[in-house]
Amino acid sequence: MPTFNPISSSDPISDIIKSAFDMEVSLSGGWGYTQESATVIHSTNNLPVDQFEHTLATMRAYIEMNMTLSESERYGSVNPNETDREEIILNNKTYHKVSYEVTGMKEDLYADFINQYKKGYGTPEFDMSEHFRQRKEATLHRKVTHWFLKDFV
Repeated sequence: MPTFNPISSSDPISDIIKSAFDMEVSLSGGWGYTQESATVIHSTNNLPVDQFEHTLATMRAYIEMNMTLSESERYGSVNPNETDREEIILNNKTYHKVSYEVTGMKEDLYADFINQYKKGYGTPEFDMSEHFRQRKEATLHRKVTHWFLKDFV
């Protein structure tokens, strides 16, 4: 399995998200790799907390698996799926320790599968079951944890 590097930047997390995704967020702290570097959420932009956290986990995974890699190494169809959630209260602070299984596929391979599907769909020789079996086999699965610190009411 490929190794993905943690995001390292001295720029504020909210500035990076604004630049990369054109989304205004009220955040501070780090990228949530540890409790000490938890992503501090000051506001969820009126979204339910778990949805907002999922959005942030998606952004982190996309930066790691796509935006910081060379073109030939990039992954597309990056999708974190929550597998576990813990609420931890320490020193009157509420942390969410959320585990995700992140899936993705090399971008060039994903584009090939999409083209095969478009060309083959509806034709008698196209084996849809085999197509999706191969796609499933080509999908990378990785487990990650993201720490969030809830800093709002």
